[in-house]
This record gives sequence, C-alpha cells and structure tokens, in this order.
Amino acid sequence: MLLVGKKAPSFKANAVVNGAIVPDFGLDQYVGNKYVVLFFYPKDFTFVCPTELIGFQNALAEFDKRNVAVVGCSTDSEFSHWAWVNTPRAQGGIQGVTYPLVADINKTISSNYDVLAGEQEIDEDGNLCVEGELVAYRGLFLIDKNGIVRHQLINDMPLGRSIEETLRVVDALQHFEQYGEVCPMDWHVGDTAMTPSHEGVADYLSK
Repeated sequence: MLLVGKKAPSFKANAVVNGAIVPDFGLDQYVGNKYVVLFFYPKDFTFVCPTELIGFQNALAEFDKRNVAVVGCSTDSEFSHWAWVNTPRAQGGIQGVTYPLVADINKTISSNYDVLAGEQEIDEDGNLCVEGELVAYRGLFLIDKNGIVRHQLINDMPLGRSIEETLRVVDALQHFEQYGEVCPMDWHVGDTAMTPSHEGVADYLSK
C-alpha cells in the first residue's frame, strides 16, 4: 500500500520511552509540532535490529536538530521492549535507547502501514491459518508536521537501512518546504537544488 501523500494511520498503543512503559502512546502528539520518522523492525533480541535501533539512538542529536521525532515499532510486547532496553549491549541488549518503542502486539499498526509479513486466512472449517511469521518488515515512514507521509521505504528482513539516507531525505523535504526548490538525485545540504521548471532543470544539468 502506498501511503505517500496520505495521512499517516493513527494509533494508540503501549510503548517504552526512555526505559519506562507508557500507555496510549500515539503520533497525534507530534502533529503541528514535529516531523516523525516512524520505523518498523521484525523482533526484539535479534541481530540486524539492534544495529539499527542503536544507530538511530547514536544519530538522535542529528534528528533533534531537524525537529524530527524518532519512533520505533515492532510486534513485540511492551514488556519485551522494556527487557531489551534494560539489557546491556554486551549481552545483546539495546541499553541506552531513549526514543519511543511502540508495542504492536495486536499487529494492527503494522497491518495499517502495510508492513506485516506472513499470510492469514480462514480455512473451510473456520480455523485461522497463518503462513510465515506475522512480524513487521523493515518499514520506514517520514511524516511531516501536518501528519502526511512524505517518504516510505520497506526492506526485507535481512537488509538493514541507512540512517544517513534517512537524514538526507529529511533535509531534502525541509529544503523544499523552505525554498520551494526540488532536490535532484543524491542531493545533500549545500548542494545546488532546482527550481521546479524546465528552465530550472536545464540550468541545473548545464552546470
């Protein structure tokens, strides 16, 4: 499901924030105030996932400078999140992660963002059948201050994401919002952008 250009699906769920369990956490609190990078990951206590979660924590100051809230989400419970956040990194934990980790235990958030792996169906006897694991792919969504999704990326589970690329896309969106210029391939802050016109493209390509 393509969510770009649409309102980000709303939710309320338990989350772990700065090491404590918080009930009824949602993204509506950021509307009108902050951009949001909402990312999904498959499971707590796994292998690629901690590299990403700790990576986002290490880059938190860069997101803060851009007025971006970082929020993680998986189908694990808030108690699993809490245990992982309170486990030392040398023992496979992510101790020190302070941004919110949402517990999508009912799998409704992952489903509404269309990142839920596995297949469900009801057989002829009325039994629920599941093929594969109902866990989240590595989905990432950049949501603007109006609550609109402006960028989405979904990786298969073995493929870790680039936090540098996430920051680059945030910079590109904010540059467009501030100056009205569009950002070409591999654009970074300080690079030349383009006016959205045939003349602007011609001028950019001639340099």
